[in-house]
Amino acid sequence: MKEVFADRQGFLYDLLRYHLGWTDQLGQPTDNPRPLYFPTLLALVSCQALSGDFQAALPAAAGVDLVHNFTLVHGDVQAARPDAQDRPSIWWVWGPAQAINAGDGLHALGRTTMMRLAQNGVPPERVLHAVESLDRACLALCEGQYLDLEFQERMVVTSAAYFDMITRKTGALAGCSAEAGALAAGTEAQVWSQFREMGTKIGMAWQIHQDIVDLWGGTGDGMTASNVLNKKKSLPLIHALESSSVAAKRELGGIYMKRVLEPDDVSKLVEILNEAGSKEFSAEKAQELVDQAMHSLNGADMTEQGLENLQSLGQQVLDGEV
Repeated sequence: MKEVFADRQGFLYDLLRYHLGWTDQLGQPTDNPRPLYFPTLLALVSCQALSGDFQAALPAAAGVDLVHNFTLVHGDVQAARPDAQDRPSIWWVWGPAQAINAGDGLHALGRTTMMRLAQNGVPPERVLHAVESLDRACLALCEGQYLDLEFQERMVVTSAAYFDMITRKTGALAGCSAEAGALAAGTEAQVWSQFREMGTKIGMAWQIHQDIVDLWGGTGDGMTASNVLNKKKSLPLIHALESSSVAAKRELGGIYMKRVLEPDDVSKLVEILNEAGSKEFSAEKAQELVDQAMHSLNGADMTEQGLENLQSLGQQVLDGEV
């Protein structure tokens, strides 16, 4: 990723280096880069599983990571989040207009970085397919983000609508990454399709785990994120609305009919979800998706170690380690 920025100077790239955690607000180097997004790892692990080496997929992984960061910058503006992980958001420091500009720059860099697959010996027609796959994934994740935001204004969201949303919002980019890894490994189109399905399922499982963490915290301590207060419709909530008693549904409706949710409302919400077993239900769905992801690889010619690495990555998603 740093090679992509090596010969790019100017204010725009200063903002991007800051967002990626490479520099501070004054442009001074820091030792606290953003952690890699887990689909980034999918490209590398997929390529290694099929070819024994991840090097050919490095441009694909970097391109996916840059595109993911484009969504983070725009997401901070959409949610009005003043902080991005350990630092103030770009929009908070330099304004929303420059943040949108920076996000667009990351998107463009992601595409051009994917094209660097050609420098690793990937044939032109495969490079073109990888870039097209990335564009399709970007469009799908924008569709998913639209649905996610639109759901906040609706009281009733079905589980089918939710799964369609996360397939687009999170699954699409993860599927693209795994497909690009398989493509870079020199395999045929059938294998690309298998790995795309695998990545999509793991991406969906990752999103469900994030839903759980958002309500119960990484250690189950009930610490909740601002997404809940913004009336985000996550799988645990949808499960409770679909399966709880009439009285519980009425109580949930009363909470969500409020113009603004308060922290006490969130505590009551979590209490109702606990009674409905919504956390356990969501965790089981995430496990099912990871199991389906591994099943989709049946027949693919992989090394035993490669398969174990993919299984390990799936388990890390369930454990919240990526």
